[in-house]
Amino acid sequence: MKETTTLIALSASQKLAGDIAKILDGEVCDTKVHHFADGEILVEINESVRGKHVYIIQSTSCPATENLMELLICVDALKRSSAAEITAVIPYFGYARQDRKAKARQPITAKLVADLLQTAGVDRVVTVDLHAAQIQGFFNIPVDDMTALPLLSNYFKDQEIEDVTVVSPDHGGANRARKLANALDVPLAIIDKRRPKPNVAEVTGIIGDVAGRNCIMVDDMIDTGGTIAAGAQAVMDKGAKAVYIACTHAVFSGPACERLQNSVAKEIIVTDTIQLPDEKKFDKLKHVSIADLIASTIYNIEHSKPVSEVFSKYDFEE
Repeated sequence: MKETTTLIALSASQKLAGDIAKILDGEVCDTKVHHFADGEILVEINESVRGKHVYIIQSTSCPATENLMELLICVDALKRSSAAEITAVIPYFGYARQDRKAKARQPITAKLVADLLQTAGVDRVVTVDLHAAQIQGFFNIPVDDMTALPLLSNYFKDQEIEDVTVVSPDHGGANRARKLANALDVPLAIIDKRRPKPNVAEVTGIIGDVAGRNCIMVDDMIDTGGTIAAGAQAVMDKGAKAVYIACTHAVFSGPACERLQNSVAKEIIVTDTIQLPDEKKFDKLKHVSIADLIASTIYNIEHSKPVSEVFSKYDFEE
């Protein structure tokens, strides 16, 4: 890591930031985050950042608004401390599901978050598997939307599972599933479903052959787990040999952990874009770290190399 480069870890991504710093042969900047009794937040940076390129590692996961405010306040502190450039590394970009008006009088909160980050003084954003790729267009600064698919692909290659079919849990995720299927050189299937209301999904059919296959269901995130668990059950009902569930962001709200542990899935593979507390870990859960992916991205940015070259080390075409 260059002497002019500084890494800062905020509350939501402490371990991930430490892992990234080790890969880059550097250290995390001495930073203190204070949460006062009335809910106010103070971020104190205890080292000089004057003239430096600072990378703030912070997922805006639950509690999303608190973690977002930590990030914004940290950016303000850096601007007032004469940092030369500020990159917000947001492995999980909260509010990404509010990327459009689904009905009258709804906000587009993903755009609001983009405006807040830019107004605070962020010069660049690095994130992983945005829920909606068009969010990149909400920014007037560079946005690097990396993907964890190469890591998930390598995980399954190492398992040497035979007769694999990649399954998309819905039509919206078909492109993501197709990329994983291409990387594994296996067929693709798509679950046809409808959503009568938020966090509720009904499976109406499966497009593709899953009978007698080991199926990998892949999505960008798992929230309450109901949709993906129902999809896994539908695939098994169609004659699949086994189901593996993979996702980038383990949001795991409400009954998600219990649902996934009790589901028909053999394993649930997630990355560490969201730092899970011990109470959200269970027997079927497997972790794949994105630390090397983020570290390689930071290295390429610092050395003015194409960020797209990061994927070549994983033998993956984005």
